[in-house]
Amino acid sequence: MTDSIQMPGRTDVVLLSDEDNVSKVLVAAVSNLWEAVNELTRLRRTHKEHYLVTIFGSARIEHDSEAYYCVKELAADLTRLGCGIITGGGPGLMQAANEGAASVDATAVERSIGIRIDLPFEPNANPFVGKAYQHKTFFSRLHHFMIMSDAFIVVPGGVGTLLELSMVWQLLQVRKLYDTPLILIGPMWKELVSWARKWMLQDDLELAKPVDLDIPTCVEHNSDAVEIIRLHREKWLKAQPQMK
Repeated sequence: MTDSIQMPGRTDVVLLSDEDNVSKVLVAAVSNLWEAVNELTRLRRTHKEHYLVTIFGSARIEHDSEAYYCVKELAADLTRLGCGIITGGGPGLMQAANEGAASVDATAVERSIGIRIDLPFEPNANPFVGKAYQHKTFFSRLHHFMIMSDAFIVVPGGVGTLLELSMVWQLLQVRKLYDTPLILIGPMWKELVSWARKWMLQDDLELAKPVDLDIPTCVEHNSDAVEIIRLHREKWLKAQPQMK
């Protein structure tokens, strides 16, 4: 049995040698920090200057590929529409999107945004990011995407893109996000939704509701995505408080 140690001052002191109670203090402190973060992220500006579209896609695509060109043109079209573009700030299709935004208005740096993750093999944002944010964890980074974005577009990508897509999809499913377009471009994502319909809507094992599988909008072409964003942005503009 360990003898209790009396310390001068506070009566609720926890010694670092008391690992069990130190662990309890740390868990309680972290929980309180997250509660504070959750409260702070409820705050929004009364008037938001730009409608922001996040484009999720692969970091592995080379700049001379057809996919790179298509995403660059998609972002350029959205920027001409008046949107700001958000990406993960890295290479590949993220760079393509930031480049597309910068190609329309290189001086409007706040409209080409990168929300980065601290990775040793991606030490810097791509050169077309005008405004960069840096995160140590994927969790906080994903949360940042969710609170900044007015719409999401998913282009070809791998496991990281699938994680981002799934996060948005679930938040829309449980209505933590509301009236926020989730647009999937290309056959790979259409096949993913078809797979979900096949396996999640079985009569004897209902893993989702049919309405849940209607949340993402699958399209074949950039123009389809741009039109969806155009209509949603018009509604968004009408809902913005008028500045005096």
